[in-house]
Amino acid sequence: MKFSVLIAHYNNASYFSDCFQSLLRQTYHNWEAVILDDASEPDEKQKVLNLIAGDSRFIFYENEKNSGVGVTKSKLIELSTGDICGFVDPDDAILPDAIERSVAEFKKDQNVVLAYSQLVFCDQDLNPVKKFRSAMQVQNGDPYFFNYPIQIAHFVTFRKSVYERTEKMNSSLKIAEDQDLYLKLYEKGNVKFIDDANYLYRNHSGGISQNDNKKKSYEYWGKVIFNAMKRRELTFINGIKIPETYTNPDAVFKLLHYQNSISYRLVKKAKIFFQQFW
Repeated sequence: MKFSVLIAHYNNASYFSDCFQSLLRQTYHNWEAVILDDASEPDEKQKVLNLIAGDSRFIFYENEKNSGVGVTKSKLIELSTGDICGFVDPDDAILPDAIERSVAEFKKDQNVVLAYSQLVFCDQDLNPVKKFRSAMQVQNGDPYFFNYPIQIAHFVTFRKSVYERTEKMNSSLKIAEDQDLYLKLYEKGNVKFIDDANYLYRNHSGGISQNDNKKKSYEYWGKVIFNAMKRRELTFINGIKIPETYTNPDAVFKLLHYQNSISYRLVKKAKIFFQQFW
């Protein structure tokens, strides 16, 4: 089973060495790393090319012009040749058995379409700071699951063959393109949580998800959830009618407030517990 590591690069060469080294240390050997550069500065591209030179497992592509994360990630999936895919940001890293652990879940259960693990927030030098505590197994087959609050997080891997049966990634998204992908895949089968910290997430001032665009994430995420509601042909949530058209994120997230109640969470935990025996 071949694994495709998907790397969307844009002016992040100074941190890419850690990502590169983490791939070289993988215990699973049947992998490729597909890099798509989104019109970085020439010296930034060259640094990446110099680092991967001579290793045929790394394949480098370029966008003709800066196209944004949605377009770039969508292209990366199309360019990949693996059975299983997983995104790794060029300024982050994965632990040595991250790919092996993920592939094992897909080999074990053909109904698993997406696997995800725990992640660790790190400082600028990739020193661990804290775990992302919200990551946990979610209930499968729930039409009212929208990954809100976030539970499915890095290291996220998925079957490419199943992705091909979805509406595919919305390339127009500049933020929340990952949430859009997760929800579409969730609708096609089971998802599996790997209770290990397999992903090192670097916090630094130049991170794509940490810059000014983050202010717009609420808006984009609201649209992603609303589209999922319509895709699933839902008309009511918790007895409240879903609007016919999208207006603003507050209207969407208000529909999901009930999922934060203690009673709802207790019932959900019980369902997830019994899910493993079904």
